[in-house]
Amino acid sequence: MTATHSNSALKIIPLGGLHEIGKNTCVFEINDEIMLLDAGLAFPTDGMHGVNIVLPDVTYLRENRDKIKGMIVTHGHEDHIGGIAFHLKQFDIPVIYGPRLAMALLEDKLEEAGVADRTELRRVRPRETVRLGNSFLVEYVRNTHSIADSCSVIIHTPVGVVVHTGDFKFDFTPVDGEAFDIQKLAEVGERGVLCLISDSTNAELPGHTPSERSVYPNLDREFAQAQGRLIVTTFSSSVHRVNMILELAQKHNRKVFVVGRSMLNVIAHARDLGYIKCPESLFQPLRALAQTADDNVLILTTGSQGEPMAALTRIADDSHRQIRIKAGDTVVFSANPIPGNTIAVVNTIDKLMMRGARVVYGKEKGIHVSGHGSQEDQKLMLALTRPKFFVPTHGEYRMLLKHAE
Repeated sequence: MTATHSNSALKIIPLGGLHEIGKNTCVFEINDEIMLLDAGLAFPTDGMHGVNIVLPDVTYLRENRDKIKGMIVTHGHEDHIGGIAFHLKQFDIPVIYGPRLAMALLEDKLEEAGVADRTELRRVRPRETVRLGNSFLVEYVRNTHSIADSCSVIIHTPVGVVVHTGDFKFDFTPVDGEAFDIQKLAEVGERGVLCLISDSTNAELPGHTPSERSVYPNLDREFAQAQGRLIVTTFSSSVHRVNMILELAQKHNRKVFVVGRSMLNVIAHARDLGYIKCPESLFQPLRALAQTADDNVLILTTGSQGEPMAALTRIADDSHRQIRIKAGDTVVFSANPIPGNTIAVVNTIDKLMMRGARVVYGKEKGIHVSGHGSQEDQKLMLALTRPKFFVPTHGEYRMLLKHAE
């Protein structure tokens, strides 16, 4: 998309996240200045044998590296920050702004990849404003999503205001009490929005997406019913869900054994930032698992998407060095398969059942809700911002088409 005003032309160039789920990357260019918004990765589909991750084509950025003034990050999910370390091996990004949790997670990735010296990370809080170059002034707006510290952004340019929602839903009873800053959206809508770029993931679903809070009683039920060891898997970055699971572990007198590097890292950062509050004594090392009574065990693990090297996948394959499934175990999938992962997840569930576990999964159990808004959420976003132009993003083609309707 190109918008013009006097001698300026704003180009909005999505490099990923359209006609697909994942690798969300957007380029804003005006007056020979480029600002990036997010740079994610995608996971391979079933036919991509031997492929671990998928990245967007960034040839345009390599060829125009001298124009890059910086990057805006909306939140810390892999499909929004997972590509940054790879791109920094090809071109520098002078500065990257983002919410505190996203920057903490990104810092780990850059240090591990050996590219931390190729950019500067700056943490931003909601309602703070940052400038990139002479052409971009960006306001951060708190939104509600499945990860803590998630934001929408208001981008002021010489040709007008662009609102990028990032990933969002309108959760009016957020578990952390941090509500979507609807007032800020209404204010910018009143002043005039040139273009809205909005999350389309659940455009095919009628109504509002339920609150994260609605999951709690259903997970509580599963904790109460589990007789032996309880194994729970969810997205490691779903900090609110992880915090909920830890609270339930305390309530039901279960010690927590965390398995999977990404889960360990996210919990550590979330505790440091105050998003997860629980006593250190709740956690136990895996070496203490054999000495803990089964009905006092909660294993919190990665692998909700059937990823080949994730802990739960290895447990299901009976190849994990420290954990073996046994009769009486209950495994709870507090996550739904993302597009492309269904077969891998089903295979993991089958293997767990064949080894004697009781497996709890499926939408009818109410143990997962999406972090993305459905049709009524999307209508509310349009009503608040009242844009002149609208660009649906973050979705496969049918989702974008439905959102446009």
